[in-house]
Amino acid sequence: MFSHLKEDLKAVFDRDPAVRNVFEIALCYPGFHAMLFYRLSHKLWTHKFYLLGRFISHLGRFFTGIEIHPGARIGSGFFIDHGMGVVIGETAEIGNNCTLYHQVTLGGTSWAKEKRHPTLGDNVVVGSGAKILGPFTVGDNAKIGSNSVVVKEVPPNATVVGVPGRMVVTAEKPAAADLQHGNLPDPVAKAVSCMLDQIHSLEAKVQDLTIEQQRLEKELAHQQQTEAVHG
Repeated sequence: MFSHLKEDLKAVFDRDPAVRNVFEIALCYPGFHAMLFYRLSHKLWTHKFYLLGRFISHLGRFFTGIEIHPGARIGSGFFIDHGMGVVIGETAEIGNNCTLYHQVTLGGTSWAKEKRHPTLGDNVVVGSGAKILGPFTVGDNAKIGSNSVVVKEVPPNATVVGVPGRMVVTAEKPAAADLQHGNLPDPVAKAVSCMLDQIHSLEAKVQDLTIEQQRLEKELAHQQQTEAVHG
């Protein structure tokens, strides 16, 4: 448990340029406070102290505004930035070095007592307000854009945006340096870049069609003139 907390603490330093020292994190970062409550409640949950685990989790929700079920499985280096309104369900699984922003939901779509929440791979970044709903996998290094609603599997290294979520970018595995806070990819910017590329492609096609139309109009006019002369 303590080794995970050490990695969680390091994650704040790595991904938030506003942080100045450990005391600031300990006193002023609700995302880190939520992980303190979660790590303890999860430890109790795995030892079958279910009620006590749920109670500790409930206290964490009360103090931080972040709701993490003690049954969820979260790897090391997990970071919740800003935090308020984050919900992580009972059967959710989160890999190492993942980042969630405020108002993210890892939710379920079924009331059955089975795996019903998503599984996030390593190095996944989920933008603010995003909803990932269902028992599917979001692959390693994937990025989910702000306010997206994702209801189906996401391959590794992909960027998903929109409602419902659409994959707009696929890329090779990023270098380790690219996962630092200052270099985190912006899913919305990537989506806009992709749209601009499509617009440029459409403009080129329209230009080609315009040129072809002008050529045909000239041929038709020449043909009409020829027919008039010979008529």
